[in-house]
Amino acid sequence: MGRGGAVSIAARRAPVAMVSGMVAADHGQGGASWAVLQYVLGLDRLGFETVLVEPVATAATAARAEGEAPLSTTPAAAYFDNVVRRFGLHGRACLVRPATGEVHGVDPDELAALVERATVLFNVSGMLPLHGLDRLGVGFGAIPVRVYLDLDPGFNQLWHEACGIDMGFDAHTHHVTVGLSIGRDDCPIPTCGRDWIATLPPVVLDCWPMAGPVTTDALTTVGNWRSYGPIEHDGVHYGQKAHSVRGLLALAERSPKSVRAAFDVHPGETADHRALTAHGWSLLDPKAVAGTPDDYHDFVSGSWGEVGIAKSGYVASRSGWFSDRSACYLAAGRPVVAQDTGFSDHLPTGAGLFGFDDVDQAVAAVAAVASDYEHHRHAARRLAEDHFDSDVVLGRVLCEVGAR
Repeated sequence: MGRGGAVSIAARRAPVAMVSGMVAADHGQGGASWAVLQYVLGLDRLGFETVLVEPVATAATAARAEGEAPLSTTPAAAYFDNVVRRFGLHGRACLVRPATGEVHGVDPDELAALVERATVLFNVSGMLPLHGLDRLGVGFGAIPVRVYLDLDPGFNQLWHEACGIDMGFDAHTHHVTVGLSIGRDDCPIPTCGRDWIATLPPVVLDCWPMAGPVTTDALTTVGNWRSYGPIEHDGVHYGQKAHSVRGLLALAERSPKSVRAAFDVHPGETADHRALTAHGWSLLDPKAVAGTPDDYHDFVSGSWGEVGIAKSGYVASRSGWFSDRSACYLAAGRPVVAQDTGFSDHLPTGAGLFGFDDVDQAVAAVAAVASDYEHHRHAARRLAEDHFDSDVVLGRVLCEVGAR
């Protein structure tokens, strides 16, 4: 004990925060891993003992899971283990298979003890089921502050409201979204009766320092061509990145800088492949250039800048979504020219960051960056420091949900 009866720093235990999101289930996506790691590493910086828990199958797939190979022998586990080693998460990161009760990465009893100590959970898209996990023997649903973390604004709400899918909203105490405009009169996304707390995506700036010389002298980007099917609701088409790019094909052939896009386009989509290459888009294999967190980091940091294309649903809804990928480009001092989803209502543009609605605006923005690249790359870094610093972003969210 210290003076005055206070517990010494050495004897204190840090509060436990839990984060659940996709790192390994669709392994080989370094950017998707970073989107989750920003929360894990960012909460660490704020004094939490942060635990990463990723479910790789739910109770709905119990029959299939029972017949699968042991969780520890899967490619997902191998990728996960590499991420754990790379970021020093040993003993506080695990994969769980709820249908079979398997836990990979920590002892199940240790996981249960960590859950009992947890004061807050950030659950990306509600992917971790909080109830009915008898085989795991852990009580995630008893964590006092349970945050539904919406990184896919519009789609999560519409699956619940329009498609009748239980997205797990009720199991959470708070609902946080990167859809900065959700709840405003000019945003058609339903609130589903929830008070959504808006946030920008956090970036751990120490992990994303100002980059050095450009190694890829081109506009680049990384992303899925399509993740799932579109949704039609109240006359609005909520589509995928494929739908957005098809309306912007002329961008690459007109851009003052070449465009190299690591789009995960299925080989069977031959018409899209032909259209992209015919219009000057240089297609890269995302698993080759950004398949691990380190590869993704190097690809982003080495690029001249980003041309950011959003899912058409984000654009049509004016959700205010801003990409965690674009936030990384900004932090690295790489200017961003991004399709405007309404984020320009919330962030300063015109220096380091530009929003565009059509090809003409995008081409003009690239030309502006090229005319004074040094100015715009330093402006990009300042914007990241002012708006995306994980210390500030996560600190604000923790205060809003009552976890700090």
